[in-house]
Amino acid sequence: MADLKTRDAKLVQYLNEAYGKEKELETALEAHIAMTTRAPYRKRLREHLTETKRHANEVQRRVKQLGGEPEVLQLPGPEVLSKGAGAAAGLGSRAVAAAKGPLHAIRGTGEQEKMLKNAKSEYSEEHEEIATYQAIEVLASSLGDKATAQLARAIRREEERMASFLSRLIPTLMKAVIQEEVPAAERRSGSRGRKATKRGGAKRGASRRAGASAKAASAKSAGSASRAGSKRAVPKTRAGAKRSPAKTAGARAGVAKRAASAKAKAKAKASGARGCGAKRAVGAKAKASSAGRRRSPASGARKAPAAKR
Repeated sequence: MADLKTRDAKLVQYLNEAYGKEKELETALEAHIAMTTRAPYRKRLREHLTETKRHANEVQRRVKQLGGEPEVLQLPGPEVLSKGAGAAAGLGSRAVAAAKGPLHAIRGTGEQEKMLKNAKSEYSEEHEEIATYQAIEVLASSLGDKATAQLARAIRREEERMASFLSRLIPTLMKAVIQEEVPAAERRSGSRGRKATKRGGAKRGASRRAGASAKAASAKSAGSASRAGSKRAVPKTRAGAKRSPAKTAGARAGVAKRAASAKAKAKAKASGARGCGAKRAVGAKAKASSAGRRRSPASGARKAPAAKR
């Protein structure tokens, strides 16, 4: 392989990492398909095996376009990329991938548990691939390699769809394991305990609600009795008022008499005050007239006081 620029060598390094993972998963998926008895699950694994093989071919083609050599194992760095090292690494990685299939075939104690553990492994591998292609997309975009970035984005989206499928499948497989391996009596004992707890809580809640309802009813009846008593008292007072009109007339006459007496007293008081005022006015006028006559010039000087005899 010809020497590459640092930029292209770094791209080839990460693309070869993805390529090696795709080739490894081809062998694992083939083993899982052989172990799967659920038809929808087996169908989806076959579809993803086809996608995985296509991913490997697309990544391999892109590595060659950049001037690199397709490899199936991550190398320490771009400075050590060489055809010989890549070939040796490829042999080692293929051996590891081939060994995983038989190991997966003996995992678990039952059929459902084997499928559950396979699905968990696939879920983990899908997320590793998602992270790898996400990193390649960022690297290629930063280095201006639009073709590599577009390829990484397209593959990542297919890996995300497979991971989403597995995320929904794992709870279903776990329930199947419980059905297959846990005795029905033991499954029901736990549910009975929970149901008994719920029933006890419901009974306590009902008892508290009944007590509160009884208190509310008692308070309501007491309030009704009080209102009824007050209503009965009012008619008695009104009836009493209707039975004694003479007392009412006498009271009204007394009020009118007192009002007339007070009015007469006020009038007399006002008249007396006016009479006194008039008298005081006349007396003051007379005094003023007398003083004027004594001091009038026409009458001459004041008379001298008579001589003492």
